[in-house]
Amino acid sequence: MLIFFNKYLHINLNILSYIPYRAIFSLLTSFFINLYIGPYFIYYFKKLQKYQIIRNNGPKTHYSKKNTPTMGGIFIIFSILFSTILYCNLSNIYIWYVISILIGYGLIGFIDDYKKIKYKNSQGLKLKWKYFFLSIIAFIFICMIKINNKDIISTELIIPFCIKNDFEINYLYIFLSYFVLVGTSNAVNLTDGLDGLAIMPVIFLTCGLTLISLFSDNINISHYLHVHYVKNSTELAILCMAIVGSGLGFLWFNSYPAKVFMGDVGSLALGGSLGAIAILLHQELLLIIMGGIFVFETISVILQIISFKIRKKRIFQMAPVHHHYEVKGILEPLIIVRFWIVSLILLLISLISLKVC
Repeated sequence: MLIFFNKYLHINLNILSYIPYRAIFSLLTSFFINLYIGPYFIYYFKKLQKYQIIRNNGPKTHYSKKNTPTMGGIFIIFSILFSTILYCNLSNIYIWYVISILIGYGLIGFIDDYKKIKYKNSQGLKLKWKYFFLSIIAFIFICMIKINNKDIISTELIIPFCIKNDFEINYLYIFLSYFVLVGTSNAVNLTDGLDGLAIMPVIFLTCGLTLISLFSDNINISHYLHVHYVKNSTELAILCMAIVGSGLGFLWFNSYPAKVFMGDVGSLALGGSLGAIAILLHQELLLIIMGGIFVFETISVILQIISFKIRKKRIFQMAPVHHHYEVKGILEPLIIVRFWIVSLILLLISLISLKVC
């Protein structure tokens, strides 16, 4: 929006022509918005008794969290949208693709959270309907890109740590994009089980995507680092910084002991947005390394289900895997911080892979 004022209304805002300044302003704006509206949101939801529904088969230590407000993802989404609209060049189609996923997946998460609170059970939206709506939005997203921006949908799959890292997969790329969108959203959702556990890896992952979006818009740097050249991808850095700022602002209230949870409205929206950005930057496989914590959590659930159905035995004492460590007696803050450390290390490994190729 400010870009529009600067260009067409001749308001002297030359500082906004520099991506780093807009990125910093975007981060700070979304951060301080969350700091400002967070306490009001928490107070209002406590007054309405919109509390987190604790699942009966979860860790017993979580019963103490039953009076903690949920759906904090609402002010996460609001601050991201505000900063993005304020600082991004809204003529850039990439921004609208990500915003559509952010809002669409956020609405599905909102319905899920609302049903949990209304009927006071941890089931919420039925799983088949949840995946159905997530899938519909994912396919619409992919089809819109293919119709309007054929240069974005590429059959080249970039493989990290590979010398010849362009691999042709033709139309399978569409299905890969679908699994990245739906998979990432659900992976973040599964990880969001402890205070601040999911939001910090989201921040680390977003920082990595910010750097790649800057590298991808420069044909020389992209060739040097073996990343896909994506024209005008630097605007995604502004949006990514809005996510980082919003995440830090939310962590202010979500760190142990949490005063608010993001709920499905936040986890699905953030996960879907990160998946969308990775697709636009052609970094679907690098996303798996960057978001290794989310992958680990998802795999633990899948293995647990398969093992129980086939062997009638559980691999973990409880899934997702962070609950396994809880049941084993490891303190929640230790689990959280150690997962953060692993997430940071995975981010550094993924960035190293760019030049190793």
